[in-house]
Amino acid sequence: MESERVRQTTDPPVPFAHDAVIAAFKAIPGLLARDAALTARGRWLDVDCLLGPSTQPFHVAIRAGQIVDMTPAPVLMRSWRFAYRATPAAFAAYWQAMPPAGWHDLLALTKRGQATLEGDLHPFMAHLQYFKDLLALPRQNGFGGAS
Repeated sequence: MESERVRQTTDPPVPFAHDAVIAAFKAIPGLLARDAALTARGRWLDVDCLLGPSTQPFHVAIRAGQIVDMTPAPVLMRSWRFAYRATPAAFAAYWQAMPPAGWHDLLALTKRGQATLEGDLHPFMAHLQYFKDLLALPRQNGFGGAS
């Protein structure tokens, strides 16, 4: 007997271009620099992490809530405390003005299998709202995503 549970699709709910997703991710440090409230929320955060699209993640150094370095991976012998990587389709959906259910939250993306979270999760979970808002900055900038 087939389950009555509604199946979640893994198809991206919006059109997107890989280059647009990477460009939007590269713009995050500048967007953060203009968001004093978000920087203040992360003032106790000092971490080196790996963030971004699974096709082109970035080594990100955050000090006192500010991104002080963001370098495309891989970087030989560079370590990180945790990694949050999602498919470009997942970021394109997450950055929509009103993301569809299941595409609206970083942890929801991991549940759908569109993102991975690995490593020492303590800094990520202790500053969860900071990372949710940080990675949502392209949404506020009007990410279109289609080419």
